[in-house]
Amino acid sequence: MMKTPLEILQQYFGYDNFRLEQANAVENVIAKKDTFVLMPTGGGKSLCYQVPALVLDATAIVISPLIALMKDQVDALRMNGISASYINSSMSSFEQNETLNQLKNGQLKLLYVAPEKLSSDNGAFLKLLNEVNISLFAVDEAHCVSHWGHDFRPDYLFLNGIKKQFPEVPIIALTASADEITRKDIIKQLNLQNPLVLISSFDRANIKYFVQPKQSVFQNIIQYLNEHPNDSGIIYCLSRKGTEEMSNNLRENGINSAFYHAGISSQERAKVQEDFLKDKTRVMVATIAFGMGIDKSNVRFVMHADLPKNIESYYQETGRAGRDGLPSEAILFYSYGDVIKLRNFAMVEGNEEQSELMLQKLKQMSDFAEMQKCRRQYLMEYFGEKHDGNCNSCDFCLSEFETWDATTDCQKLLSAIFRLKERYGKNLIVDFLRGSKSVKITDFMRSLPTYGIGNNQDKNYWQNLIRQLLINGFLSESNEEFSVLKLNEESKLVLFKDKKVTFRKVKEQAKAVTVAEIETHYSAPNIDGNEELFAELRTLRREFAERENVPPYVIFSDATLIELSTYLPNSKEELSQISGFGAFKIEKYGEICLPPIIEFCRKNNLKSKISEKKPKKKTTPKSTNKYEAGTFTTTFQLYKAGNSIEEIAKIRNLTINTIQNHLVNFIKVGTIKPSELMDINKIEPIIEIAKAQTIPSLKAIKDELGEGFSYFEIHIAIAYHQSQQ
Repeated sequence: MMKTPLEILQQYFGYDNFRLEQANAVENVIAKKDTFVLMPTGGGKSLCYQVPALVLDATAIVISPLIALMKDQVDALRMNGISASYINSSMSSFEQNETLNQLKNGQLKLLYVAPEKLSSDNGAFLKLLNEVNISLFAVDEAHCVSHWGHDFRPDYLFLNGIKKQFPEVPIIALTASADEITRKDIIKQLNLQNPLVLISSFDRANIKYFVQPKQSVFQNIIQYLNEHPNDSGIIYCLSRKGTEEMSNNLRENGINSAFYHAGISSQERAKVQEDFLKDKTRVMVATIAFGMGIDKSNVRFVMHADLPKNIESYYQETGRAGRDGLPSEAILFYSYGDVIKLRNFAMVEGNEEQSELMLQKLKQMSDFAEMQKCRRQYLMEYFGEKHDGNCNSCDFCLSEFETWDATTDCQKLLSAIFRLKERYGKNLIVDFLRGSKSVKITDFMRSLPTYGIGNNQDKNYWQNLIRQLLINGFLSESNEEFSVLKLNEESKLVLFKDKKVTFRKVKEQAKAVTVAEIETHYSAPNIDGNEELFAELRTLRREFAERENVPPYVIFSDATLIELSTYLPNSKEELSQISGFGAFKIEKYGEICLPPIIEFCRKNNLKSKISEKKPKKKTTPKSTNKYEAGTFTTTFQLYKAGNSIEEIAKIRNLTINTIQNHLVNFIKVGTIKPSELMDINKIEPIIEIAKAQTIPSLKAIKDELGEGFSYFEIHIAIAYHQSQQ
């Protein structure tokens, strides 16, 4: 009998329920209907197509824009015992053909491909798919298909033909950031048929937003990094040169850093990215060329040393922090000078309509940085979502303000604009107010009563006041190449009817601080005195990752480690209550994870606290014997057919370690004898050392036995011993 989506979620991914709009998306795809999903970064978009792929027969084709993203996703799926692979330009022809053979033979549940794969060779890959049973198409980072999106890619346009060629196969399009015009364009470009449109809350409750003046940026960054010595993050810079200078300066100050931009070779980019994903590099300094699709879950901060070009980019880039749901920070260093620089980048040659849209988006980005309101509220409202402000987790809500009456100065400013007949831009108005002797100030201007009435304030003061009036609707600006300031109805009320204008100015600016110093609406497990165990489990995770050659977060997220350190499970049964521990990972890592937790409890006179955790919902397995079907049996059949472990790993596109773990399970139930896999004379000394240890640990046993024994042999011996009890 076909398993339910919830059973799949629990068995393979270790979660007890769906979040946001995941359940609706999953059910709609299973019903073979087109679906559009807009979900915040870290919201779990991948599960919206991964779960249906496991429920439905045949193979799911996932279109993904970046090699690193494909690899991450496939590694994570394989870690959960799911048959998945990818095809991209980093593979040899032989490797690609091997994967295609797996596809043709129905051995893959998910296959990841780049959009270029579908458009190359006159659509040869799409023709091949006609010979294969396809369960669904998933288009990740779907905003790339739209000219209105912030990261348009021409190769995505070829996806237009999928629906025509496969009218019965459902398409699910997914993105983390798209305004209404982009959403409609995505649906149009992909030919989605009456799609279910699912828009989750844009609120990333675990991210705190800070905007700081662009002053002493490097010093502020160094201070922050020194105050957060264990945190990994990304720093975005506008230019290639900027990334290199920032990264070099960080290294000179003892910070493990690397830079990434489109100007370095593809091999170097791949190496730099891999080191960051595997926690070998702590801080990545990059241009916007880095990051789309980066699934590193333990990024604790994202900084912008320069202003992003639009809110969508900012939202997506900051969304690379805290993908594991733990508290994280987004810090933007802002100067209006960045707005002036970016105006040139916003112009699209030969397309006035798009240029106008890009300039508008840039203005909205600068408004976000300058507006005196809750940052989170502004973001939510930008994406059409209501928020009452007072988030208590942005610099505005955390700063202390005092109000000041700006009416008199506003009247001076508006009067100057009125007297100059609304014909000039910001700079000249400020020069006029301050009594400048510039040649641009004519004799006529000098004769006006408002000339020089603002000389008691500096240039920055008046420029800031203009921006606040514009942002708050007290003043307008023409949308021309050389924009001029215009009075509006609110202006006239201030100027002629004495309407009061009050602003708030910062009394004490909130700066990015450690999570523990701020109370937010977001709660996370508190490990309190268990930091030692958390550090030990993190080291153990790194060992697993190095052995499997995958990033540590693919093994377990920080959130899972925190749950382990908080609730202290003492058995495999209790492990099943920990988020991220599906059946496959319990079997694979349970016996290795439990000993340090049990030992920590013994040393500190602690007991399991798993009863304090809200229990996962239990699902009843359809089969009484987990070895009757599925991935273990496939391995067993190949082994009995005479294939070596190395050959099975290659055939199944799994790691050797995974195949070994499959076979160990058949040792436990007596289907395979230890003598088939190792020298049986080694079993007794392994068991003797294991018995002598208070808490048997594979590593401890290996250390005592020395090089003559492998982890695989130790694992076999212990499994066999347990089967005889």
